[in-house]
Amino acid sequence: MSSFRKLTPALLLASMLLAAGAAGAQTSAYPGIGRAAMPKEIAAWDIDVRPDFKGLPKGSGSVAKGMQVWESQCASCHGIFGESNEVFAPIVGGTTQDDVKTGRVARLNDAAFPGRTTLMKVSTVSTLWDYINRAMPWTQPKSLSIEEVYGVTAYILNLGGVVPDDFILSDGNIANVQKLLPNRHGTTTAHALWPDARMGRRRPDVMAAACMKDCAGEAKLASFLPDFARDAHGNLAEQNRAVGAQRGTDTGGPAPRAAAAAAPVSAVALAQKLSCVACHGLENKLVGPSFREVSKKYAGRADAVDYIAGKIKAGGSGAWGEMAMPPQALSEADARTIAQWLAGGMKK
Repeated sequence: MSSFRKLTPALLLASMLLAAGAAGAQTSAYPGIGRAAMPKEIAAWDIDVRPDFKGLPKGSGSVAKGMQVWESQCASCHGIFGESNEVFAPIVGGTTQDDVKTGRVARLNDAAFPGRTTLMKVSTVSTLWDYINRAMPWTQPKSLSIEEVYGVTAYILNLGGVVPDDFILSDGNIANVQKLLPNRHGTTTAHALWPDARMGRRRPDVMAAACMKDCAGEAKLASFLPDFARDAHGNLAEQNRAVGAQRGTDTGGPAPRAAAAAAPVSAVALAQKLSCVACHGLENKLVGPSFREVSKKYAGRADAVDYIAGKIKAGGSGAWGEMAMPPQALSEADARTIAQWLAGGMKK
């Protein structure tokens, strides 16, 4: 009480105002818990950029600046020219100057084209800018400066033939660049997911009925690769396609038949199915060590299978560097299948 009396009138008034502000900030639903977020806290999270470019910060970045950032922080996962490596699908490719003129990517309707790149699909420049700003680089999201984000976006557009080599992308000209995006007319609002008169049809289709009678029959396999040709060019599941990290089916063994539907899947195919190959190459280091490195390191351990299976399920860091591997949600049987393959020297 004596210390309270020593407060000057000004300090006493300030403390009372502080207490009143805290009380007013408490939510009515949960009195006494939490406080209202301050404007600066909200601004730190409210960083999304809309298709009309609302939320886009002022700034600029050149293609040359973007190339520098790309080669130092992006190329290891996305390839020097956006063609991808063994980790992610390609960002650039599959678009033409005719697409830039029409706003529709012709190869999206070409079933023979081997893949779909980011520039083939994306319909708004804001999507590129926003995602790079929030999520890249993978190991340090939100670490790029505004100039670097503009630069990387400009570099991607330059690789796709949308802007010239000496272009400087900015908040002042990005709307004009939107008018050159190859797939800018490739979207539809017919789904009416956003109930806005400007979006066309206003009522979403929510009246679909489940198939209860006269349903389509079960799909039947019309053709398959004959056994004598399955391994003619090696196991396609262990190879990359011509465009990005797109692998083929498992051709390492005989063709699957209905009678053999329950046969165990190969470890390589299992690693592909579980997306292990997104971070681990068969022979080359990607985000994490290659499977070959892991196999060599633990092949001599008596408890190699138990140890590797445990590490797969539990995750961890430190054994191969600072990059942590998160725990993997897979069955014990699947973890041991991969572990036995690695501990056994990756034998087919």
